[in-house]
Amino acid sequence: MDSTITSLKGETGRDARRRIRNGGHRLPTSGMAPGYVQGNLAILPKSLAADFTRFCMLNPKPCPLLGQSEPGDWRLPTLGEDLDIRTDIPLYRVWKNGELVEEVTDLKGVWRDDLVSFVLGCSFSFEEALIENGLELRHQTCNSNVPMFRTNIECAPAGPFHGPMVVSMRPFKPADAIRAVQVTTRFPSVHGAPVHLGKPEMIGIKDISKPDYGDGVPVRDDELPVFWACGVTPQSVVATVKPEFCITHAPGYMLVTDLLNSRLAVL
Repeated sequence: MDSTITSLKGETGRDARRRIRNGGHRLPTSGMAPGYVQGNLAILPKSLAADFTRFCMLNPKPCPLLGQSEPGDWRLPTLGEDLDIRTDIPLYRVWKNGELVEEVTDLKGVWRDDLVSFVLGCSFSFEEALIENGLELRHQTCNSNVPMFRTNIECAPAGPFHGPMVVSMRPFKPADAIRAVQVTTRFPSVHGAPVHLGKPEMIGIKDISKPDYGDGVPVRDDELPVFWACGVTPQSVVATVKPEFCITHAPGYMLVTDLLNSRLAVL
């Protein structure tokens, strides 16, 4: 699939959702609606919702919870007045017993009355702050999706939910890596500061050029790979828990909300 990133000048979160809902955008959402918070998605049956909420509370860096729906309700009014979780993400993944069974562009054909939607903070929010500080984002330079890796960092378990953290990676020269740490520390509700930098093998990554999700990007000899906790972590957990039914976003294809990135900064 073409991963070219598109955005419209002055686009709001609502504009972006409507464009996606109407079929006008089927690509990764990095760069869409600048200034607006984007979120990762996990949708689970009500029987698993309480344990997943606790999992998020115990693992706030990879799973910062921005919003949660009522069972069967496709609306999340705290994140967007007209938001429809069934139609407002460009690409979804449907899982059964831990296996990916299909990718779809809307959920109307698979929606159930017992489903609870969870929206988790996304690193696209702090990317805006990195750009404002003059830092290059290599995946945007390459017009590709951010590289993401499963690690050997175990999340705190909750009920049946357990498994390794997934991280996203952006390369920087050492001085820029320090600045990236300073900038992203201000955004704890969208993953916050990095969990690791340099030496990917120390967190179980064997080949930095071959991500588990997203696209590989070049890391130059004078650069350090910098790793942030990633909201794709629930997909890794799904593979371990194997719930009978689950829906997630396809990596890089996020929910664009009406929240403003500027409201998430804490310093």
